[in-house]
Amino acid sequence: MKSLRLLLCALPLALTGCSTLSSINWSAAYPWNWFGSSTEVTEQGVGKITAATALDQNAIQDALSSDYRLRSGMKTENGNIVRYYEALKGDKLALVINGDKGTVNRIAVMDEDIPTATGVKVGTPFSDLYKQAFGNCTSVPSDDKVAVECKAEGSQHISYVFTGTWSGPEGLMPSDDTLKSWKVSKIIWQQ
Repeated sequence: MKSLRLLLCALPLALTGCSTLSSINWSAAYPWNWFGSSTEVTEQGVGKITAATALDQNAIQDALSSDYRLRSGMKTENGNIVRYYEALKGDKLALVINGDKGTVNRIAVMDEDIPTATGVKVGTPFSDLYKQAFGNCTSVPSDDKVAVECKAEGSQHISYVFTGTWSGPEGLMPSDDTLKSWKVSKIIWQQ
């Protein structure tokens, strides 16, 4: 009897569902989509942005969630003009997406909500990942601070940029004791 009542209640919806319920996003009702899919940095790229993604505003926006808005820019690099896209989350810079030959080849992640597949995210201390810089890290130029870039363990495409306070000369590697308190300021994915 209960199933008959249920059938009678559902029958009108089934008969008119195509016209009245067409605006509902039915894929969001699937249990595996209830908690959303989180964007992560993997060997393939960042979320849905990979080396196969066109360096095009529409392609990048389609690969990003709606939490981000894009703006494009140009800069000179080694005497060449290079296009790039910045993804903003609110008013905060979250990603910088560069490309070469029409596709994405480098992504810098500054968004704390985008970790690597191993759980490393912006703000992770150097001491949680490395015992020493030797063999893992190099000093790199940075806009406003001294920075050190370290290859992610077991990765060919992911590295971490650490920044912190240091009063030594620019271009030299800080000591391991100094680096212990430095934190990840960017996660870099490079083709």
